[in-house]
Amino acid sequence: MNKLVVCLALALASVGAVAGEGMWTPDNLPKARVQANHGFTPDAKWAEHVQKAALRLAGGCSGSFVSPNGLVLTNHHCINACVQQLSSAEHDYIKHGFFAKEAKDELRCPEIELNRLDRISDVTARVKAATAGKSGEAYSKAEKAIKSAIEKECAGKDSARTRCDVVDLYHGGVFSLYQYHRIQDVRLAFAPELEAAFFGGDPDNFNFPRYDLDMGLLRAYENGKPVRPKDYFPFSKDGAAEGEMTVIVGNPGGTDRQLTVAQLELARDDELVSYLLFLAERRGLLTQFRNENAENWRVAQSDLFATENSYKVLRGRLSALQDPTVFNLKRAQETELRDFVAADPARQRKYGAAWDEIAEAVAVERNNLDRDSYLEGGRGFYTRYYDYARMLVRGAAERNKPDAERLREFTDSKLPALTQRLFSTAPIYANYEQVKLGWSLTKLRETLGTGDAFVKKVLGNESPEALAKRLVEGSKLGDPAVRKALWDGGADAIAKSDDPFIVLARAVDGDARAIRARYENEVESVIDSNSALIAAARFEKYGTSVYPDATFTQRFSFGEVKGWDEKGVPVEPFTTIGGAFEHATGAYPFALPQSWLDAKAKGALNLAQRYNFVSSNDIIGGNSGSPVINGKAQVVGLVFDGNIHSLGGNYWYDERLNRTVSVHSGAIIETLRNVYHADRLVDEIEAAGKR
Repeated sequence: MNKLVVCLALALASVGAVAGEGMWTPDNLPKARVQANHGFTPDAKWAEHVQKAALRLAGGCSGSFVSPNGLVLTNHHCINACVQQLSSAEHDYIKHGFFAKEAKDELRCPEIELNRLDRISDVTARVKAATAGKSGEAYSKAEKAIKSAIEKECAGKDSARTRCDVVDLYHGGVFSLYQYHRIQDVRLAFAPELEAAFFGGDPDNFNFPRYDLDMGLLRAYENGKPVRPKDYFPFSKDGAAEGEMTVIVGNPGGTDRQLTVAQLELARDDELVSYLLFLAERRGLLTQFRNENAENWRVAQSDLFATENSYKVLRGRLSALQDPTVFNLKRAQETELRDFVAADPARQRKYGAAWDEIAEAVAVERNNLDRDSYLEGGRGFYTRYYDYARMLVRGAAERNKPDAERLREFTDSKLPALTQRLFSTAPIYANYEQVKLGWSLTKLRETLGTGDAFVKKVLGNESPEALAKRLVEGSKLGDPAVRKALWDGGADAIAKSDDPFIVLARAVDGDARAIRARYENEVESVIDSNSALIAAARFEKYGTSVYPDATFTQRFSFGEVKGWDEKGVPVEPFTTIGGAFEHATGAYPFALPQSWLDAKAKGALNLAQRYNFVSSNDIIGGNSGSPVINGKAQVVGLVFDGNIHSLGGNYWYDERLNRTVSVHSGAIIETLRNVYHADRLVDEIEAAGKR
């Protein structure tokens, strides 16, 4: 190990003992460390309350109950798709914002599902017993079958309201069953204008100072009435203060801090590079479409935001892996564990081959990366029409099988979330879908080659643009009633359908399934079984003092409100509402909406109110919408971003530089009341704090 890596490793080790690293599961909180660092002990009663007040948005974000009447706080960018789906050319809620002046005016989001975590139980023994002595295809089938069986037992006959997921922690070292209360009637109560929620746009994204009101309010309903949660987070009167302990509870989507060097090399040299090139071209396509007219701007903005955000995230990850210091640190960490294993003959016999087995599986994955991405990953068919068609074609086949033998996304426990998307009333814009599909088909041809048998099967003698036009113009899958009829009609209806997208999905499904099966049997099963061995070795050395990689399940992160030093220049932890006006230029994306300009002109705004702030909490994508709470379980902020340094947090955490970016709770109340005159919601939030 070179001297620089040794110094960095020692620095990180010392930082980790006193600072914010770690995304901890609710059943394994670092109580002693939190007490030592912050003078606070997260006892069982506190942890259970926080666990049940927090929420997961099943589409990839976090949120929380903030009143006893089912009011839910999350980010605008987490509900952006809902806001767009509820909008029209006549009522553009993206541009003008949305506020339900009365409860009856709250509008149901077509595709949002909320999950409240009720229970975690250990099912490691059952999963390991089912897979013991198996490898390859046998291991893959056994693991999927036992997971499906456990999930079905858990949900029972109430899958409409109970969601159960078997989750791999420590890369297969532990298997936990997460049982959620599922809520699918979710209604929009408030969303600011995009100009306020994403002020600064892509140029400011993952940077600080920031001036974003990236928040929105939903309401959870059941049986036509608002949910009455026992657990919710009241707002703090004063909000976040410098140096204050902050706890973030949310659902970080995934980290790769415990991957092997071979897996990291695949990400650095192949996966990230190819996907970044794809996203860069897609960004150009969507930007061109958006700029053609105002309606196209409205239609494409959600996809463009997601594309730009993903591009910047993955570019940050690639930069981290291309940093020799970071990559040498990952090599040093792996060497340390492998040396520990090699030092004992029994451990070596049990665990020693795991790294080499994974490296061989990675080589197989590398050789099939493009085909997997374009066929099974759907990269070659970038349109909602095809997404629906594949759900219908596969659903017809899979639902005829025993639950344990189905593709995982079609098991009984997963069907409520799938059918919510399939039967969504969200509008589909045919001209937009045709443009997207035509472009992605050109990428399919370019990547796999004009002579490729699969490309010939898809395109025949047609150009990508001509095929896209024929498919879109001939399809009726834009109508949710048509999709539901095909779903209810089952295999017979799918076999008889002449909808061109159903015909396409039937034609290519065998090819896609074949490459998926190869991946599951020759790559995933090998990596899973050997990662479990590495996890066991890691447990022998470190125990559960090591947190597991993120898995889009609930995690607690402990930190404090704190700036950082950027190349010798101190970055203060707070911005103010007044700073937003100073930062504005009047041109998108630095134009504040008219509602803000009017409020300032009337002297209604407290310009000194803290607006956005940073803290040392350890987060990753999926934490968007997480509440930032204090030791009293009061909301002091709302996570919406990380700084640019946090993008490398997928692979490692650097307390010196990594920061979470949040909206201050005081700014939420200030703007709701004095910009948007949403007194109904402010009164509800403030009343919750007095109970």
